[in-house]
Amino acid sequence: MTLLVILVVLLILASLGQALYYLVRDRGRGDRAVRALTWRIGLSLALFLLLMAGFQLGLLPHSQ
Repeated sequence: MTLLVILVVLLILASLGQALYYLVRDRGRGDRAVRALTWRIGLSLALFLLLMAGFQLGLLPHSQ
């Protein structure tokens, strides 16, 4: 489960880097940067839900 969380975080960072690349390359005229940022938002939401499920099911350690 921890490996999956790390993978999703890396995907989020890659999507953010891709959006920056498209923003600089297209000079703000294309919609590729917007699509990359939309993917980042979706991945962030998925990570949040994955963390919530992991804590509820006891798959991720947490302190009390």
